[in-house]
Amino acid sequence: MWTPELSVLALIKVDKDHQGPFIKRSLAVELYREGRLSLGKAAELAGTKSKWEMLMLLRERGVPLDYTADDAEKDFKTLKSVLER
Repeated sequence: MWTPELSVLALIKVDKDHQGPFIKRSLAVELYREGRLSLGKAAELAGTKSKWEMLMLLRERGVPLDYTADDAEKDFKTLKSVLER
């Protein structure tokens, strides 16, 4: 019996064991692209280990980064405080 769910899963051609993570990553990428998630929240949803890994995923998917000088300054301050501990 044909169901829309089965046809979509067949079309994405992702191993059954990897479908969940694939769908989460795809959703995170698209929500970031639409400006609905920050980089950190997108990384959290995607299950990446870090913002850097999320940046690499976005690059692979051809998503332009919305990373401002203010973002860089905040990240630099966070890094500095962590390193000073």
